[in-house]
Amino acid sequence: MNSLILLQSLPSAVNQAVNEVSISRIDMLLDKLLALSLIAGKRILVAALIYIAGRFIIKIINRVVSAMLSRRHVDVGVQSFLRSLVHILLTILLVISVISALGINTTSFAALLASAGVAVGMALSGNLQNFAGGLVILLFKPYRVGDLIEAQGTLGHVREIQIFHTILTTYDNKVVYIPNGSLSTSVVVNHSREDTRRVQWLIGVDYGQDIDTVRQKVLALFASDPRILQSPDAHKPFVGVEALADSSVNLVVRVWVKTDDYWPVFYQGQQQLYDMFNREGINIPYPQQVVHVAKT
Repeated sequence: MNSLILLQSLPSAVNQAVNEVSISRIDMLLDKLLALSLIAGKRILVAALIYIAGRFIIKIINRVVSAMLSRRHVDVGVQSFLRSLVHILLTILLVISVISALGINTTSFAALLASAGVAVGMALSGNLQNFAGGLVILLFKPYRVGDLIEAQGTLGHVREIQIFHTILTTYDNKVVYIPNGSLSTSVVVNHSREDTRRVQWLIGVDYGQDIDTVRQKVLALFASDPRILQSPDAHKPFVGVEALADSSVNLVVRVWVKTDDYWPVFYQGQQQLYDMFNREGINIPYPQQVVHVAKT
């Protein structure tokens, strides 16, 4: 009888034991999840604090670097380049610090970055060339911030020299980004490097016109303009016969001005020449041909 009772109670005891084991395992799993959540939450919180503090510190360091470079009167282009470089390096260090705070093994992460760096470096070889080009530009200074340059079919003022690009602002206020690699290996025309520039016009007068008279009137016109240099002798205004064209005698007029006065003198001088020719009765001929018709 007792054996029968034991046999009847055995399934319930087994079920109770299984339930107790299941509850115990669930409790252990919940405890582990809670512990992991606490650890993960702590790491995420620390990483967030490091990121916020790091961004604040980077801003302070950037300001300190900018102030230090300005006090030392470093070239504006070099300042822009160094600020960009410092900002990128500090951002990389911040990312590594955040990853480390999250509990990710930075050693394996660094190894992964190193192995991936080779492939990325090959893919970004153009950017590496642009970086090297930026160093060449800063070292040899073919142009500086504020210069008017012509390169890659674009004419504009240098606004900023960054790590990979040089930023130009055109006369119609367009912003153009040109890779430093191409600028360091191609032709760059710097219109601002020299203090003076030569302005030149090509004009035509009638055949039979007294060239000496025209020359004297042109020289007198430009002698009264204070922007046009009269010395040294190499910079004195010049008028000469450029070509004997089909319908006109082409004269070349050359004057020297300060670089900042180039474009105002170019456009205003062209109009002054036209007005003076009309006032003095000097004809600017239209293209014409003489046709001889033979009678048969």
